[in-house]
Amino acid sequence: MGDVLAGFHAAWEFGSDSVRIRYERGIRTPKLFQALGERRIPLDAIEGVTLTPGKRGTVALRIELRPGADPLMEAAAGQLKESTDPYRLVLPAERETLAEYYADELRGLLTESGPAERHLVTAPEVPLRFKAYDGKASFDGTAVSFRWFWTGASSAKWKAGDQRFPVDELSGVEWRSPEVFEGHLRLLRRDAGGVAGQPDQDPAAVVFGLGYGPVHESLPFAAAVLAAVRSCAPVVVPTARARRDPADIAERIRHLGELHQAGLVTDEEFSSKKAQLLSEL
Repeated sequence: MGDVLAGFHAAWEFGSDSVRIRYERGIRTPKLFQALGERRIPLDAIEGVTLTPGKRGTVALRIELRPGADPLMEAAAGQLKESTDPYRLVLPAERETLAEYYADELRGLLTESGPAERHLVTAPEVPLRFKAYDGKASFDGTAVSFRWFWTGASSAKWKAGDQRFPVDELSGVEWRSPEVFEGHLRLLRRDAGGVAGQPDQDPAAVVFGLGYGPVHESLPFAAAVLAAVRSCAPVVVPTARARRDPADIAERIRHLGELHQAGLVTDEEFSSKKAQLLSEL
């Protein structure tokens, strides 16, 4: 496999066609990262990469995905806190030069931009389930089921009874973080028509609350449902990847040499990476 850059809570492995992210396990690692475990991000799903100063002597390398490329981030809709961003790698400030090198390398491989016509990042695996305040939600890959709790469900939900929604009857998912007021997960139905009522009265929604529907459980659930709903979208054949500019290759080899002289890259890594760059001419 390719080169590996390790941060505080994850390690990024750079391949010829993707970045594989392996999240660490431990009490300091965000639970969402532990739930995801590992993610493979195709280069076609990446629009850009940034390197910015972090807090308390750190720097942050971040992958910017194309809109619609990842069901997880599409379901999150910008609601994740910076500390739980799965595409943000935090490193000690002394590794900034090395991080900048990998950022430049990654930028040089990117050829796609703009909204993706289909999901390019694999959704979390099913079956998935979590406990909301008013019911238990489960998803087996073909249908979502809600089983109401008598201690939390509204009379409207009790009257409607336990629910089962086949994926082919849904048009999307609405996820509102449990870390904000009125957090919930609502299934958007193709035949619903009009504006849905309050989540606590809607049989197609479960509501969160303190200790219920945590991000690391409800967000992967929402992402898996969203991916299943969109699975019937037409497949887009990727365009051929353009060859690298010789001047760009020469600049990157020069930068690699500087890292080698500074002792940040070993002799073996220097030779391997230089050969890889030359093969792209």
